Amino acid sequence: MPTDRTTDFLRELLVRQLTTWLPAALQRSRRATVAVTWAGGAEAALRVIAGQADQLRGRRVTVLVLADGAPDLAARLGPVEADLPAEVTVHLLPGNPDRLPVAVKAAGAAGAPLFSFVDLPGAATPELLTAVSNGRAGEVLLHAGSGARDVLLAAGFPLVAEVVPVFPDGEAGVIAFGSRSDRSLEAIRDALWAVGADLDVRYRDPVDPAGAPVDVAADPDPGSLARELLAELRRGGSRPVTDLRRHTLTATVYRAADANRALAALIEAGDVRREREGGRLAGDEIITVRR
Repeated sequence: MPTDRTTDFLRELLVRQLTTWLPAALQRSRRATVAVTWAGGAEAALRVIAGQADQLRGRRVTVLVLADGAPDLAARLGPVEADLPAEVTVHLLPGNPDRLPVAVKAAGAAGAPLFSFVDLPGAATPELLTAVSNGRAGEVLLHAGSGARDVLLAAGFPLVAEVVPVFPDGEAGVIAFGSRSDRSLEAIRDALWAVGADLDVRYRDPVDPAGAPVDVAADPDPGSLARELLAELRRGGSRPVTDLRRHTLTATVYRAADANRALAALIEAGDVRREREGGRLAGDEIITVRR
């Protein structure tokens, strides 16, 4: 469970990502499901949905809230539920996150967009993440006690990002995100940086415990990311800009915009060459290491 130190961070991250996800989901489908396994985020999630009431006409949104140890949650959610439009149905269920697969199935979420925020004290299980992948229609934002990249990939999420939030007084587990959407992947990274800047949070790569946390309060020096992208090009050969941006989002703590700056620095230094002579870097433009 989140400590008092992480509560504001997790809540703001949930709000930002759900605000981005919900309109896109309702453009693709006439129904969508939101699942939250953290009492601290349930009220915030409902307020996001209430704030987008004008986009819900003719749609159906089901909200699943699983929370143990919060006997006053129903009373706290009551006033927010009263403001929800008729298109929204809320199910408040007792139990820990392990019950989420059963809840998702009972809610009839199969085949429709599903956004899950899952808070776990330990490691994520394959059963849980397979359930929230919802075939090919799920997206998950996970706060766990350890990394979940391998299990997310195995559960069917081709795009995975992970960071360790570092507060002034210590680290706060791992934030992992699984999706099939490049746009969602960019959105979560931008949200992480925005929240980190607001709340004085830095990020560390969970696969590099010795790595220095990155300060996200300002635009970073592109040097570190430039070196990583250069190494990736040397490992894998010439790549389109889109692939290098995706690598930045899935294998580093940086944003897509940082990849553009890092590539520009590499081009200016003569370490790589671009396919075209000038202008803005396009996603399909090939970047090649200079021999």
